[in-house]
Amino acid sequence: MSESQSSPEAVFGKPVQDLVLNSENLPKSYIYDEGGPGFKDALLPSEGIPVVDLDKIISPITSEKELQKIRQALNSWGCFQAINHGMTSSFLDKVREISKQFFELPKEEKEKYARGPNDIEGYGNDTIFLETQRLDWTDRLYLKVQPQDNRNFKFWPEIPNDFRATAIEYTEKIRLLSEVISKAMAKSLNLEEDCFLKEYGENAEIIMRFNYYPPCPMADQVLGLKPHADGSTVTFLLQDKEVEGLQVLKDNLWYKVPIISDALFVNVGDQIEILSNGNFWSPIHRVVTNAEKERLTIAMFCIPDLEKEIKPVDKLVNESRPVLYRPVKNYTDIFFKYYQQGKRPIEASKI
Repeated sequence: MSESQSSPEAVFGKPVQDLVLNSENLPKSYIYDEGGPGFKDALLPSEGIPVVDLDKIISPITSEKELQKIRQALNSWGCFQAINHGMTSSFLDKVREISKQFFELPKEEKEKYARGPNDIEGYGNDTIFLETQRLDWTDRLYLKVQPQDNRNFKFWPEIPNDFRATAIEYTEKIRLLSEVISKAMAKSLNLEEDCFLKEYGENAEIIMRFNYYPPCPMADQVLGLKPHADGSTVTFLLQDKEVEGLQVLKDNLWYKVPIISDALFVNVGDQIEILSNGNFWSPIHRVVTNAEKERLTIAMFCIPDLEKEIKPVDKLVNESRPVLYRPVKNYTDIFFKYYQQGKRPIEASKI
């Protein structure tokens, strides 16, 4: 039974930016009573989140070692920090700036791009399905940016005036980068380099999400994003330049993801875990809040063709590693419902 069948009609949460203005009595739906200072006590990995140099993947001299690094990173962490990805500091700053300028707009201007009641696309925050639902301390702008035919420009801000051009340029760079990463993942598992790309289908999608986390008066008990794993194949995150907040769960311990100048944080999602038959795993992660500083990030979610059935690649199934997952289709359709319940949809796919 879906949430909509078992719960009241879905409604939208109030913009978090509005709650900051009247922060003396935060709604209980944001507060984790069990949180306490534990949110802030995440560890810094002794060797750090793995760092992958994408320049070295292309070079015949260094590619084998870097591919091995990717395989180890995605097998043990499910993520890595990508450097030398071909985007300049000034361009990444421009991407951050259009996000900042949008969220600084008056409420009435932002709400011109508000999403509909049954859609993720547009400006808003959590859809509230259940009275007991935990809410995220973040406002978001979702845009379908790839394929081009999926772009619904009524949700694309007209202010700042370079928003559209910058978002399109960034999308194209991420699209090319996703191909590089997908080929590298396949080669690291001794598969043909286009193996995963073929599985994504001809109408693979990219969804762009701008995230705004205002300062939170109860940062020790409120999360920017609740613990979850992504429903994507691969996710690219452009972090805030100065304010940390992302944490990854490994071996039942939370680890901070440090900011590396100009790096992109890359993690695989559930659909790569399924395609790789568990050789790579989709990491659970969360975002903590900051009592004094705002934080802005931009996430790009790469998603297979919704009509494509996703299942373990045949060459990754053998006697020592039998099929671990059932086939899935249109995975993102169920992802958001599970997410708001604090559950993982991949559990339903596991054999």
